Amino acid sequence: MLLECFRHLKNKTTEKMKRVCVTGAGGYIASWVVKLLLSEGDEKKNGHLRKLENAEERLKLFKADVLEYENLCVAFAGCTGVLHVASPVPGGPVSNPQVELLDPAILGTKNVLNACLNAKVERVVVVSSGSAILVNPKWPSDLEMDESCWTDIEYAKSIEQWYAISKTVAEVEALEYGKRDDLSVVTICPAFVIGPMLQSIINATSLFLLSYMKGRIGGDTIQNAERPYVDVRDLSEAILLLYENLESNGRYICSPYSLRTRDFVAKMENMFPGHTYPKIFTEKSGRALLSSKKLINLGWSYRPLEETIVDTVKNYEELGFLEKGKPFPATIKF
Repeated sequence: MLLECFRHLKNKTTEKMKRVCVTGAGGYIASWVVKLLLSEGDEKKNGHLRKLENAEERLKLFKADVLEYENLCVAFAGCTGVLHVASPVPGGPVSNPQVELLDPAILGTKNVLNACLNAKVERVVVVSSGSAILVNPKWPSDLEMDESCWTDIEYAKSIEQWYAISKTVAEVEALEYGKRDDLSVVTICPAFVIGPMLQSIINATSLFLLSYMKGRIGGDTIQNAERPYVDVRDLSEAILLLYENLESNGRYICSPYSLRTRDFVAKMENMFPGHTYPKIFTEKSGRALLSSKKLINLGWSYRPLEETIVDTVKNYEELGFLEKGKPFPATIKF
């Protein structure tokens, strides 16, 4: 699913609106990107977008698959920019990595870039993932990972990290495509994305955080792994910053926080007691230190983690996800 909307470009002196297309517009991250764009198909999944302020006049939805090049060309026609957010995020084990992850991410990104070139799009922002950085056992454990660090694909294959492989290959090819075909392409690698949702159907990443509060990940036992986090609203601002700032180039890490699971759960339980939090933690070695200095130097800022937790839990309460006895919500892919 794609979306067209309009926004004033901050780096332009003209007051003319520019047309932007967002892929995966009904998903968790893209919904917030759309909201920000509007503030300056599937009705169950995308109906919330039509209710956003200014949507009636400035929003147009297209039903298209990133594997369908011709439909992408139709959606991108007349667009100044494309924000490629759509990519499947697994909510659990996948039975067919090629079909479920690799093809949509890699071939889908190729199709998006080819359609952008065909439509003479001026600028493209591709949303990659911290997973395209983190799976690298050769990187010194005490050193922050920056944009020069890439996931080791062969190692990732050996441990079947198919999502990391899909995002890494897609990002590498996107950046190479930009250099080869003179298309302005910037990529962003977000950490584990948390924060309130705009849609009413829960996505894979929100499901994971909700599981902390409902005791659904291994019962009372959970791995005490270190994980980087970013608020979905801060990520959305970062995506638009990269689009609007023509000085941005290459790849950018978007990851302000890194906590071990035990510390994150303790923080949540202290702020919102009374839920079924994990009680037993098994230690997992390894660090997850990502540096966002490049993005911060471009002007990006982020909110306190405590604010993210408060807004997220209140959002879950409003959606009824924390009601006792309510069935655990299903995941969706976006």
